[in-house]
Amino acid sequence: MSFMSFDIPTELKKLPSSPGVYIMKNENDAIIYVGKAGNLKNRVRSYFHKSQDNVKTIHLVKHISHFEYVVTDTESEAFILENNLIKLHRPKFNIRLKDDKAYPYIKITRERLPRIMFCHKRGKDKAKYYGPFVSRQHVRELLDLMHRLWPLRKCSKVFPRDFDKSRPCLNHHISQCRAPCNRLLDEETYNTYVKEAEMFIQGKDINVMERLKREMTEAAEAMEFERAADLRDTISALQQINEKQKVETGDDDRDVIAMAINNDEALMQIYFVRGGKLSGREHYIMAVAESDTPGDILAAFIKQFYSEAAFIPKELSLVSPPAEQSEISAWLSGLTGRQVAITIPQKGEKRAMVNLAQTNAELTMSQFGGHIKREAERNKIALHEIADALGLSSVTLTRIEAYDISNIQGYESVGSMIVFENGKAKNSDYRKFRLKAVIGPDDYAGMEEVLTRRLKRYQDNHDSFSKLPDIIFVDGGKGQISTVEKVLEMLKINIPVCGMVKDDRHRTRGLLFQNKEAALPRHSEGFKLVTRIQDEVHRFALEYHKKLRADTQVRSILDDIPSIGATRRKELLKHFKNIEAIRSASLEDLLSAPSMNKKSAEAVYNFFNPKEMELHGS
Repeated sequence: MSFMSFDIPTELKKLPSSPGVYIMKNENDAIIYVGKAGNLKNRVRSYFHKSQDNVKTIHLVKHISHFEYVVTDTESEAFILENNLIKLHRPKFNIRLKDDKAYPYIKITRERLPRIMFCHKRGKDKAKYYGPFVSRQHVRELLDLMHRLWPLRKCSKVFPRDFDKSRPCLNHHISQCRAPCNRLLDEETYNTYVKEAEMFIQGKDINVMERLKREMTEAAEAMEFERAADLRDTISALQQINEKQKVETGDDDRDVIAMAINNDEALMQIYFVRGGKLSGREHYIMAVAESDTPGDILAAFIKQFYSEAAFIPKELSLVSPPAEQSEISAWLSGLTGRQVAITIPQKGEKRAMVNLAQTNAELTMSQFGGHIKREAERNKIALHEIADALGLSSVTLTRIEAYDISNIQGYESVGSMIVFENGKAKNSDYRKFRLKAVIGPDDYAGMEEVLTRRLKRYQDNHDSFSKLPDIIFVDGGKGQISTVEKVLEMLKINIPVCGMVKDDRHRTRGLLFQNKEAALPRHSEGFKLVTRIQDEVHRFALEYHKKLRADTQVRSILDDIPSIGATRRKELLKHFKNIEAIRSASLEDLLSAPSMNKKSAEAVYNFFNPKEMELHGS
């Protein structure tokens, strides 16, 4: 049955009374909400009751065109499926962690002689991950200290293949690796170091201090004074960390969670207690709705955070009860294979710790909220300045889309589209286009293809292109603007188009609109925003190229020309500097280049001038 003919009252009658997950979709077939239920019939029907008074639910129902559901054997299975679907689709009406993919992790690889390293997100390999952490600097400082405590390898060698293949590297000579690759450290000792380091990451007490002191004494007796001094400094650093962790909270492992709410955001403060000591704290931002209760927000955070966390403690101490408390406790217990308790302390030391987390959450939100407010005000001013400079005062510039075309030596032309909403980058709406119809470095044809594909997808109600921008920015001048305007005219869409022009030093100079350069003072917020957009669209295009280079070898369009091998390609690029110069060169010019003969020059000329070749009957 097509969702266009979906009759909600009829479909509600067909719902089973089984546990499962329900998926609400809008008219574009986009998932806008995911929920779980012990009884699908009762839960889903409750959304459409006339007596419904929840503001968020009323607003959600207005956007529901149709729904789907998945029946599960148990409510626990529904719980897990719901969480996975929310992480996968990030529905608009679900409470969710903001930018959770950007948080760093510490990774312990699963290989012979494991490595401990920094990474940006969890992979689907079998490695162990610890985090996520908010501060990249904190993670790097932690890893630096760990490599001083445990001299583990940082190289990417594969064992046993690379044993004794080369001499020990620089890390060995500066005492940051014991060269297990050359068997100067046995594997048993190496793996002991890895286990100790892992316990250190978990915040557990380890008897490493005694070992370090013993090694320092042995180094001094052996007259290895430089190594003894390094060990002394490492012991001092470890003592300082232990001093910072002397907040005694009982001999247990638990996380303490509090929150502060401000309009459409909630700041979650989490304290990590390991082995009875406060070992660290982090904060995370949640996107919430005004009608979401504290219990809903806490439940959403716990589900999303601990589904990714490498370590789950025996107890979560919360500032207030979460929704679905018993179900969440059972789910966490299932993940760990042991009982995980969720408590709301009312008195004593545990309540004092919760109050401390709550106070810090409110302070951080106050600082964070002030920053957000100032940033929003600057962006508002910037958008007004841009509109005024362009003579578009009657237009509200909420959504800006910027485009750039880029290629590698004339090969692998790609287009990038970035989006700024209310002056802020909206990464979820960024898009990449691998050009299909354009051969060679033709930026105008590339821009035409990209804009045509993007706008036709809007006209075809493609969900990921469901919005039109208020204005289009292109990285270029009159030629690029004219190309975009031609596409808009063909598709009968009316959107103003600006070119982001650069000065002789390749820096942002301003905006070109209706054949005039807009006056934006260099130190104005509007100029700064244009600069950010131009830098970002260029960065995004280059990032796509990096991916292509990782997937395939870097190529030049010259590789497709018969008689042009690696040597001639190199000489041509050295002589003419770029592909465009080669394209426009005459046959005589090509013959004058080093290593070129008549056959190879004709091959290059005919490749770039096929129409002339046809006219001459060749």
